[in-house]
Amino acid sequence: MRHRERRDRPEKIQRRTLLKNFGLVTFSMVVCFAVLTQHLPSFAVVHNDALESQRGSQSVRVSKKPKSQLKQQPRINYSAFSHRAHVTQQKLSCDSCHKFPTKNWKDVRKGDAAFPDVAEFPEHASCLNCHRQQFFARERPQPRICSNCHVNVTPRETSRFMFPSLGDVSDSSKQRKANVSDFSINFPHDKHVDVVGLNLGVRLNLRFVSVLWQQQPSTSSEPKSCPVCHQTYQPQGDSTDEYVLKPPKNLGDDFWLKKGSFKTIPTSHTVCFTCHNAGVGIEPAPSNCGACHKLATLLPIPANDFDPKLTAKLGLTDQTTLYLWSKRSSSGTFRHEGGEHPNVSCLSCHSVPTMNTADLKTLLVPVSSCGGAEGCHITPRLMTGEF
Repeated sequence: MRHRERRDRPEKIQRRTLLKNFGLVTFSMVVCFAVLTQHLPSFAVVHNDALESQRGSQSVRVSKKPKSQLKQQPRINYSAFSHRAHVTQQKLSCDSCHKFPTKNWKDVRKGDAAFPDVAEFPEHASCLNCHRQQFFARERPQPRICSNCHVNVTPRETSRFMFPSLGDVSDSSKQRKANVSDFSINFPHDKHVDVVGLNLGVRLNLRFVSVLWQQQPSTSSEPKSCPVCHQTYQPQGDSTDEYVLKPPKNLGDDFWLKKGSFKTIPTSHTVCFTCHNAGVGIEPAPSNCGACHKLATLLPIPANDFDPKLTAKLGLTDQTTLYLWSKRSSSGTFRHEGGEHPNVSCLSCHSVPTMNTADLKTLLVPVSSCGGAEGCHITPRLMTGEF
């Protein structure tokens, strides 16, 4: 019996050990359950908050409008340079990009004709400060922004267009770009019409251009300064050919543009800088671009008879003629060279004191200067008093 009890003792010990371990495990589970039960409300709150926030974000996403209904910002066309965006939005001054004078001022005009001028587009450094991303954009055949100044953009071809203000320079190696300026020229005619007419060229060693009116009598009261800037463009002169382009044989009374219809306007700084230079010291200085170049006001252009379809019919390709006709607020049938117009003073039709080149409406010629009691084309009938 004793031997059997001794043999069974290890089994009892093993059972006790199992029961003991089971009790420990059960106790641990009870403790964990109690702890979990105690903290369950706070856990539920946290979990619910997370769910609510997630649902809230989902509801916000659902409430958003479809992309098709959202207002998309207009894509910027970097191939069309805008002075208006740089001046009004970015608040940049002229000298932040344009340097006076540019390095090439002695090259564009040779010898005595050369004078310090802004004669080239700004350097790359002026653009890279803001447009580095556009400069290195992967666009083919070249980044769009480069087309503002460069004809082509390749490692071997880096030539630029002719700078727009060099209207007096003719260089066959330089290509001109069709340019519509954002600026209008603030030129006070009343301050220049008498001053330029004085003999200042001798006293100030200036180089005024000497241009005479055709058929102009010596006793004419025409201000001598007007032909300095405004000359008859493509005059007929003594030629028998009165039309700019050859008209059709069956023209009849239909309109066809004639020579001598327009007057030129300055397209460079050549005449301006004869007085406004560092040597003479007459303000505004050449480096003060903003004194003359003002952002054009976005006002409706006064009606005229310029019609692109008509010019296409006429076959006009001369850019100067197209520009002058599109800007002149009068009929293309009027000729500065026609009839007695060359012998009539500019002041007879144009009101110099009220002219403001920045406002096209002030440049209109009143009908009274053409007709009326003192006009040329409508004369009073002495018998009836009618006009």
